[in-house]
Amino acid sequence: MRRSLIAALIVALITAPRVLPGQERGATALRELTDALPNTMRVLLIGAHPDDEDTQLIAWLSRGRHVETAYLSLTRGDGGQNLIGNELGEALGVIRTEELLAARRVDGAKQFFARAYDFGFSKSAEEAFAHWPHDTLLADVVTVVRQFRPHVIVAVFSGTPRDGHGQHQVSGIVAREAYDLAGDATKFPARRTAGAPPWQPLKFYRAARFNPDGSTLRFNVGEYSPLLGRSYAEIAGESRSQHKSQAFGALQRKGVIWDYVRREATRVMAPADPRAERSMFDGIDTTWGRFARIDGAGEIPPLIDSVQAAVRREDPRLTTQLLVRLGRRAKRLAPIQASSQEEGSDLFATAGSLARRAEQAAVLAAGIAIEATVEREVFAAGDTVRVSVAVFNRGIDTIAVVGGRGPQSPNFRPVDSDMPHEGRAPFLRILPDSVGRYLIRISAERPTLPFWLDAPRSGDMFARATGQQDTTVGLFAALRLGGGVVTVALPVVYRYADPVRGEIQHPVAVVPAVSVALEHAIGYARVGAPIDRVVRAELRSGRNAEQRVAVRVRTPAGVTAAPVADVVLPPLGRRTVDIALRGQLAEGTHQIEVVAEANGQQFRSGYTEIDYEHIRPNRIYRDATLTIRSVAVSVPQVAVGYVQGVSDNVLPSLRELGVNVVAIDPATLGSADLSRFGTIVVGPRAYESSDALVANNARLLDYVRDGGRLVVQYGQYEMTQPGMMPYPITIARPHDRVTDENAPVSMIGGQVLAAPNRIGAKDWEGWVQERSLYMPRGFDPRYVPSLEMHDPGEPENRGALLVARYGEGTYVYTTLAIFRQLPAGVPGAARLFLNMLVADANAPATTSTTP
Repeated sequence: MRRSLIAALIVALITAPRVLPGQERGATALRELTDALPNTMRVLLIGAHPDDEDTQLIAWLSRGRHVETAYLSLTRGDGGQNLIGNELGEALGVIRTEELLAARRVDGAKQFFARAYDFGFSKSAEEAFAHWPHDTLLADVVTVVRQFRPHVIVAVFSGTPRDGHGQHQVSGIVAREAYDLAGDATKFPARRTAGAPPWQPLKFYRAARFNPDGSTLRFNVGEYSPLLGRSYAEIAGESRSQHKSQAFGALQRKGVIWDYVRREATRVMAPADPRAERSMFDGIDTTWGRFARIDGAGEIPPLIDSVQAAVRREDPRLTTQLLVRLGRRAKRLAPIQASSQEEGSDLFATAGSLARRAEQAAVLAAGIAIEATVEREVFAAGDTVRVSVAVFNRGIDTIAVVGGRGPQSPNFRPVDSDMPHEGRAPFLRILPDSVGRYLIRISAERPTLPFWLDAPRSGDMFARATGQQDTTVGLFAALRLGGGVVTVALPVVYRYADPVRGEIQHPVAVVPAVSVALEHAIGYARVGAPIDRVVRAELRSGRNAEQRVAVRVRTPAGVTAAPVADVVLPPLGRRTVDIALRGQLAEGTHQIEVVAEANGQQFRSGYTEIDYEHIRPNRIYRDATLTIRSVAVSVPQVAVGYVQGVSDNVLPSLRELGVNVVAIDPATLGSADLSRFGTIVVGPRAYESSDALVANNARLLDYVRDGGRLVVQYGQYEMTQPGMMPYPITIARPHDRVTDENAPVSMIGGQVLAAPNRIGAKDWEGWVQERSLYMPRGFDPRYVPSLEMHDPGEPENRGALLVARYGEGTYVYTTLAIFRQLPAGVPGAARLFLNMLVADANAPATTSTTP
């Protein structure tokens, strides 16, 4: 059992939140860690999405009360939208995962995930459970509860229809079910929960910050910390602001700010009236006294008192010695000595947390800093990575490196090292104000990628295990200091100086020796039209040596590819290859595959970098395959200007369909010659994301009044502001949307459904994630509706596609999810959107029929 505890400590060390440059260090960090030593409580918050967490409560618990706090998100937010880039789906899930981990690095809590894929908005728990098998998802949540062992669970949502989003409802439902069943070994045997034994949380609360009158307990999360120099609400504001892709930048507020929860269940003798509680832990023994029967547990509180006294006296030598002793004693408290499984599980988690905190504090008190760096960010699979470890002793006593361990990652393995693998004989002595250096060589057989994407999904559930995991590579060093040995986690990073941002640290990554990536995964062709286009492939080298690469192209019947000359790929360099395609494709779906051959190997995939300043970089992989949808479509001959929106990949699809389209910078709208365009298109949520567009909107309306055509894709409530649209609309709160991508559609009529492509029932097949969102519930009668659609059981809505005459021109407003459909290769959406490009409000009304 002791080996299990040590293994758990190692995982906790390598997955512990990293310190950000702006976070507290030195004496402040030491004081925070040592103040937290007496704490023995754990609280788990459960929500559906990365941005559902209550950062104020998390910061107040974690950094204000030193409670070991964690947030479990059922999903990684894959189905949301993206205000900082064009990534959607799984790529967006990577961004939002990293944003959540960045938030935890600010507020000090842990982060867990279940395996649910965010498939998009749902209107009921039943709809969400149709995507996520109830028992499977509950097993994920029970697994996390058993791994983390919280005394208290807080559900972010009520689990009722008032939560709105069906996924929110599900999180509230399974949170309570996990509280009820995590201790049930019959319903959930340990084999279903990654070997974690049963655990019975003691209390269950629901967040009530939006319903203070229904709360039973409140907290002043605006409480000021003299040690940190700011309030916990200010820390929460910084944490919340990490969700940049969702536009959740928040103020760092000062003053009294209340947060609320409602007690729903308890297994301890807390006050019968929940409103009589004074603490979330009323009725729970929060001290080490509850382990009094465990041999050796009684030594812990006096040792903690001695540590805190030494910190107050600013005695680093004694502080280090006492912390090392405390960590050693905590590790010795093996759970098998407990009198019951519950007590043993509690001790296991509590002692592990204490040992981790003690060792982290000991390293701080001793003035030790360690860096594990590599000479470049990427290495080829199979190559050896040389890791340089530097141990800086900035303290007052000599320390020694006595051992080390290889990477704690199944993809990496140690090759050799300057140090012995195990042993306690000093390997490297380091005097005060000195540095010791050594090398470790590691290797990886496969490229590194977000672990949950390492296997195909099963429906809307990821295949990989749940819980708290990290994709970064870390080593371990064993140091002798303070009369004992502590283990220190070393994240392996590439470190460099950016001319503007200063020091940047990126995790080491393994990539293929040759990566081959195409511009798009899905493209279009027109039935009956000759194909004469260039597909661009990018080759990247992961090796620090020149490579000769042969490029082979496999095409479907009817299309040929011009031979591609061999490419000399420079060390760690990249080259772009243009592949000329000619031919013609029958209606349907076809694939073009690109294969790179080098050094006797074939490479069929490439990676896309996801790199934003506020998160760690990642790479996601995609097969070097282009799926072409050959569509029976008539393309209007009109010059189109396109103003880019949010999460907007529509423009490339229009070009592939043969539309003459150019991008327009909204900042140039005030002076540009708009008369050269027969149609101008505004992308989704563009008015929300572009102040320049809003400032120049009157110019666009003048363009329509003078005879132009403006097609505006959906916006949110900003579209209801006076002057934004030619005539007013109203949007309900919550807004109307059609989340069932197979919901029936009634085609009311109008020229937009008739020409140049006659829209019929077949055009509504194969839509993805949703049909329409932020649909106007009411609109000026000068708008003429063309469609009616609604989810089952809901009232009719005719706001998905509106056409109006404005002056001499035509204004089209659509809330159809075109930004999802065109990049996904949905033929009917493409046909309909092409019609919008030549919509004519002056044309006689017609009724569309199935072709």
